[in-house]
Amino acid sequence: MENYTKYKLKAENELASVLAGKDNLFVIACNKCFKAFETTQEADCDVFVEFAAKQGKTITGTAKVDFLCNKPLTAKKLSALIPEGTENVVVISCGLGIQTVADLEKLPVFAASDSLNYTGHHGMALTKKACDACAQCYLTMTGGICPIVDCSKSLVNGQCGGAKDGKCEVSPDKDCAWQKIQERLEAQGRIGELKAQPVQIRDYSKTNFKVINEYVKAVREKRFENYYGGVHPVEGKEPTEHLSLVRFPEPDTVVIPMSMHLGAPANVCVEVGDTVKVGQKIGEAAGFISAPVHSSVSGKVVAIENRPHATRGTCLSVVIESDGLDTLDESVKPNKPLEELTADEIVEIVKNAGIVGKGGAGFPTYVKLKPGKPIEAVLINACECEPMLTADHRVLLEFADDVIYGLKAEMKTVNAPRGIIVIEDNKPDAIELMKEKTRDEAGIEVLVAHTKYPQGGEKMLIKYALGRSVPSGGLPADVGACVSNVSTAKAIADAIKTGMPLIERVTTVTGKYIPKPGNFIVKIGTSAAALVEACGGVSEGDVLIKAGGPMMGFPQSTLDTPIMKGSNGIIAIENDEPEVQECIKCGRCVDVCPMELKPLYFAKLVGDAAALKSYNIMDCMECRCCEYICSSKIPLVNLIKIGKNAVRGMK
Repeated sequence: MENYTKYKLKAENELASVLAGKDNLFVIACNKCFKAFETTQEADCDVFVEFAAKQGKTITGTAKVDFLCNKPLTAKKLSALIPEGTENVVVISCGLGIQTVADLEKLPVFAASDSLNYTGHHGMALTKKACDACAQCYLTMTGGICPIVDCSKSLVNGQCGGAKDGKCEVSPDKDCAWQKIQERLEAQGRIGELKAQPVQIRDYSKTNFKVINEYVKAVREKRFENYYGGVHPVEGKEPTEHLSLVRFPEPDTVVIPMSMHLGAPANVCVEVGDTVKVGQKIGEAAGFISAPVHSSVSGKVVAIENRPHATRGTCLSVVIESDGLDTLDESVKPNKPLEELTADEIVEIVKNAGIVGKGGAGFPTYVKLKPGKPIEAVLINACECEPMLTADHRVLLEFADDVIYGLKAEMKTVNAPRGIIVIEDNKPDAIELMKEKTRDEAGIEVLVAHTKYPQGGEKMLIKYALGRSVPSGGLPADVGACVSNVSTAKAIADAIKTGMPLIERVTTVTGKYIPKPGNFIVKIGTSAAALVEACGGVSEGDVLIKAGGPMMGFPQSTLDTPIMKGSNGIIAIENDEPEVQECIKCGRCVDVCPMELKPLYFAKLVGDAAALKSYNIMDCMECRCCEYICSSKIPLVNLIKIGKNAVRGMK
């Protein structure tokens, strides 16, 4: 594959000129991008250090960085990289990397390399183009500000004299590049260097700033709003967002898995032949991180065996033949009013009801309600950022009071003074309703978030709502937050007000190949096939069925799987199997990763568990942003899952 983005070290005579009169150098080099991902380190840094040593220069340190032009990530690294005693910073990269360091660093920054021979937008996928790869880099003499691109006239021999109040006469909304150059050099005490340098005089009449500016504005609009990274996939919510919830008919038979939550599967506590009732416990929690399981129908247990499971292949399940009577178990009865319940009593109600996160992860909710740390705010995740799904949206609209009740219960349990319902701005009807409902609720607010995937990720939600970052390997409680899904809050309200455990949920059935999509209230254990059949079946075509949404959903080889506590959707979409190519190290996966990771290494280092761990693979939330944006169509999430298993297996 052609290495079509290049920079090269300046010639030795040019380097000698750059280094003249300078010492105590810190050298930072970028690992070249846009090339076949064959090596991770470039030789240029070592070559330069050797040359500088021969010139009698002191090197205070070196660093080799991927995608130096990724300003948000470089900014975090730079202060820790440059040691005390450094007087000058030498950058080996394309013009974008040099300018990025010069923008961030107060010390004088010098270019030891020239950009050359590339077309299009250089560097990170969404980085502002600020380099024309002219192969004669001026950044050393201009303080890291490019006169070719930053000046609308691309003047290299100083100001044209037409600037007014520091603004360009060609583009009045643009700062005069040469005035910025002068101010930076003055701040660094280097103004005399510009006059001493020989400059090639070139007359540029072409003005391309406006074209570039419009392009950059189009792709970078609200680029870093809320949190770093993220993507904007087609939402595809139109087919179902306006459809009210419909209660799905009582199934003749339910298949209820013992594993519908994070942690240990529940232990079966019934036997074949037993008669069970609605809400009766049929599976005991098997540990602290586990949850009990309850019958969603009344009837007879006809089998206890491994059955197909939407996310695990197969799972031990209790098969119950319904008698159609919906006889309630004696344990299902209302609790005391919320104001009379203690925090410990609420925790026990939630625990015994088998409530888990209904956004898909399935973490036992009662564990979140015993954080052991002060909680400032309970966040209700009402973003539903996954494309196509509208289950939570409909819950907001049709069970608003229950959602608020559940939020209040959580606030009381963790002693949080604030409750924040976070809703993406693509749900204006829900925003309006929830604002009206919470207007007189003390401590509860509705926060509107810009629609961007994966805004609903727990750590993204916290970053936006509270401005805090959950540390690597940490939990929301570490930054004073407790996060629950909309439907989880509703389930807590049900458990307190009626005593009903988690035996049903709302599921969206939709997609290009679903003739009659809809939103349904479905009993746990209902066959996915029955749900799809009620929506007209799957029309002909090359179809991919997923449990969940198109980004984080699980491909299904069969519809003979049950609806579970976390089953927020079933979708039938086109089966797109693109041709996989080599990684070209474009950096787009780094640019969109909301966890600020480097997914390209997860693909490259599969099998090297220690290396994967060092790149923090366990922080990956498998949101699929990297795979969505990947130019080479590499199945990154599958490789990440393999890598995580390797890390878990380390001794």
